[in-house]
Amino acid sequence: MSMAAAKKMTYGVNTVILLLVFGLGYFFCRVNAPFLIYFSIPTVVVYLVGYYLIAKELLHIYVWLVYIWITLYMSMATVCLGYSYGFHLYCFSMIPVMYATEYMAYKLERRSLRALYVSFGIEAVYLICTGYVSVVGPIYERDQELAAFFWIFNAIIVFGFLIFYINYLIKMVISSEEKLREMAQVDRLTKLYNRHYMINRLDEASSNSETDFIAMADIDKFKNINDTYGHAAGDEVLRVIANTMKSICSDCDIARWGGEEFLFYSEKCKNGKELMEKLRKKIETTPISWEDGEIPVTITIGISMRKKNQSVDDWIKDADEKLYYGKNNGRNRVVTQK
Repeated sequence: MSMAAAKKMTYGVNTVILLLVFGLGYFFCRVNAPFLIYFSIPTVVVYLVGYYLIAKELLHIYVWLVYIWITLYMSMATVCLGYSYGFHLYCFSMIPVMYATEYMAYKLERRSLRALYVSFGIEAVYLICTGYVSVVGPIYERDQELAAFFWIFNAIIVFGFLIFYINYLIKMVISSEEKLREMAQVDRLTKLYNRHYMINRLDEASSNSETDFIAMADIDKFKNINDTYGHAAGDEVLRVIANTMKSICSDCDIARWGGEEFLFYSEKCKNGKELMEKLRKKIETTPISWEDGEIPVTITIGISMRKKNQSVDDWIKDADEKLYYGKNNGRNRVVTQK
């Protein structure tokens, strides 16, 4: 989550709350609740100041200010009008929203908001104000028809904030999980799978299948490319080769096995040698543009069809041995038999 996204969302929330304050101020005038009318004035000021705090990226101060004021606003409205109007319901949305905000602060590497302690504080205020009303009664006795309307209105607002923030929190968590999964499974340079992913993928493959194949590929004389053109050029070669592999072998799982080595796995391709030969020729005939020139690249590939009940380690070893047979016998070739 970026600061820009957090600011955009917070601007929207602040605007919605400010509009609610104006609407509730009009309602307090209608029910003739003088204290709440006057209390609405500093409340408006609080949310106007909120825009400044958001603009200055002082979100931790903004959150503390808003939570303290909402708690105060909720308790004052409950004490003045009674809990039949539903203002105390805001407590039930504030606690989960606080935890969602705590997670957002963590993602933005901002100060902890102490959500646990704040939750206990909100609970205490809720018990005090509703307990007072239960024992003493509200300060203003007003029309109960309006109470029913506002119970529904406040419940809708509370559920709206709950749904919005929980949905936002879940999306953030899912996004974080996807990024972690990508970091754990995908090579950052080539955007291919990494060795860890491929080992797990091969472990899942049926040991009884004799139609699956793997292929171990290696860029020929890659060290010479780095020495001649530089490591930046070497990285570009790896990126371009990886994109070519994904284009030609779209039905294969492809992993950067290490350095300039790649491992292919397929359970769908009927002719692995033909596919690998197509890839080899494509790379051989497509030099990689670099600065004012071109870098010629070739690859050598070893293919291994899985034998019945063959272990994954032996399967990979077989492909690796065929690869190095090709490396030691001319390079730029596809090897199926040693």
